[in-house]
Amino acid sequence: MRVFATVREVHAKMKPMTTFTDRPNRALLVIDVQVDVVQDAYRREEVIANVATLVDKARATRTPVIWIQHNDSDAWQLVPELTPQPGEPHIDKQFRSSFVDTNLEATLADLGIGSLVICGAQTNNCVRHTLHSALDFGYDVMLVEDAHTTSDFQWDSGPISAARIIDEQNASSLNYSLPGRTCTLATTEELFK
Repeated sequence: MRVFATVREVHAKMKPMTTFTDRPNRALLVIDVQVDVVQDAYRREEVIANVATLVDKARATRTPVIWIQHNDSDAWQLVPELTPQPGEPHIDKQFRSSFVDTNLEATLADLGIGSLVICGAQTNNCVRHTLHSALDFGYDVMLVEDAHTTSDFQWDSGPISAARIIDEQNASSLNYSLPGRTCTLATTEELFK
């Protein structure tokens, strides 16, 4: 007989608690799935396929899809596997957090969004910083654990593998909460049913 539930079982029972009580909707944020950004990303094809599935599911359930794109260079165009539809919001950014010096907050307010589903690239940069900013601003956040990626990283102490970075982000997001809001994890398959 098991006495203790797994962390994932406990986490699955947590209820969303967004601080935006007048914003009942959620949106899918697709962050920086751009040609140069994911060129050598870990499990590139699998993650892009999962993002495409999330986009299709979100559209089928009339969940807004919001495209986030870092605008440093012409080479940073969205990957050809993903095509925004006319009318879907597109946010240009220049910093790691999608909230800094952008109209993302205004767009979310206009759509009545209080909860965000996050996927994209790079795990240790724009995904991480957007997730933290969203919680700081008061949003509930769901990180799609199999739909974000990054590349191997060289640090002074040696290489850090993309797989390790992704695992660390998923683990540190589990049970992460601030007053009135939480971060949860889900897989692509579990979402938008």
